[in-house]
Amino acid sequence: MKLVKRISLFMTLSMVMLGLGGWGALKAEEFFYPHRYRNSYEQAGNGAEDSFRQSVSQFVDTAVSHTTPSEKVIETDRTAEEQIIDVEEEQIIEAAASQEPVVTADTRYLLELVDLSEGTVTESEETIPVMYIGLNREELLEALSAYEDNPPLTELEQGFETIELTAFSKDRVAVCKYYKEQQTQGFYLMVADHFIVVYEDDRSTLYMNTDILLERLPDVIQREIMAGKFVASEEELYLFLESYSS
Repeated sequence: MKLVKRISLFMTLSMVMLGLGGWGALKAEEFFYPHRYRNSYEQAGNGAEDSFRQSVSQFVDTAVSHTTPSEKVIETDRTAEEQIIDVEEEQIIEAAASQEPVVTADTRYLLELVDLSEGTVTESEETIPVMYIGLNREELLEALSAYEDNPPLTELEQGFETIELTAFSKDRVAVCKYYKEQQTQGFYLMVADHFIVVYEDDRSTLYMNTDILLERLPDVIQREIMAGKFVASEEELYLFLESYSS
């Protein structure tokens, strides 16, 4: 037991002496080489300062990361509101542009009738035709074009030629119709291959062919037709053809 105590005491003294010796050596080296440790201390200090700066930067970044999302949300909300306002303004502009004037029941309908044969113009204001109500300019032009292509029989009898849109707005529509009186034209009865044929008054434009043989007609009429029998109107022409048709 005593031996163990002695050994422990010896080892303890040895460790103390070793520690003191090492401490003394460090002090002596520091005394003789002061700059070596000063640089170490400065480097250690700079390292600590850098660590501190890094910590501060990390703190600031963390703070910014916590505040930036809300700011971005606010900015995003403002941007969304601006986009909505822009879209609404564009829709208003498009709606205003798309509101083309159309014909209504209150639109004034001015009608001009032009007689090309006599050179006269007759103006009148009439009730707007029901078929034109609700049409814009392009649609009304299409309707007038269809009317010109297929005019009523009464219009044809009056010598209808064409129709034209001269003014258009939601308050007033002006339409001009042109007429040309059909001149009374005569016809000529002539012979072609023993059959009666009808030519217009220029004696060269074929008007129609018939199935009436020249030999079946009276001699007097045969001679007239061979010389070119003139017929003054369509009515007279059809009466003649009905009389001698088989």
